[in-house]
Amino acid sequence: MRAAERTRMQRNYEVMFIVRPDLQEEDVDKLISTMQSHATHAGATVKNTEKMGKRRLAYLVRHGGAKFSDGIYVLLYVDADGKQIAELERRLRVSEFVIKFLTVRTDEEQKRLDKIKALRDSKKRVSSETAPAATSEPAMNTAGTEGAPVQA
Repeated sequence: MRAAERTRMQRNYEVMFIVRPDLQEEDVDKLISTMQSHATHAGATVKNTEKMGKRRLAYLVRHGGAKFSDGIYVLLYVDADGKQIAELERRLRVSEFVIKFLTVRTDEEQKRLDKIKALRDSKKRVSSETAPAATSEPAMNTAGTEGAPVQA
């Protein structure tokens, strides 16, 4: 029963963090693998990792006595519960190389989009069933000289 409860509580998250731009490529890869291992040791499942590269920040970020206008963006797709995400966020917070991070729960958004899609599909089915029952009106010929419709 406990295993069933644990899998039921797994939710989808996107964890984006920004790494200092002065870090070497190997150090960034090492940091990513460290964060992935922290997440898996906490019990989370890392589904995918995207290294989005170096980008300009919207505003200057102060971190560790330095100011940054650029950063290396990394996006983790994680299945986890709240405690596991809290542990991952704690690790990101204490890391000296991570200057910003954001965690977003995406399963509620996916559920909302699925509901909208089902609603649209049901409306399409209803409209396609009522389409043959449309009234037959005489066809209009628009080939008149002044652009006024002429009955055929």
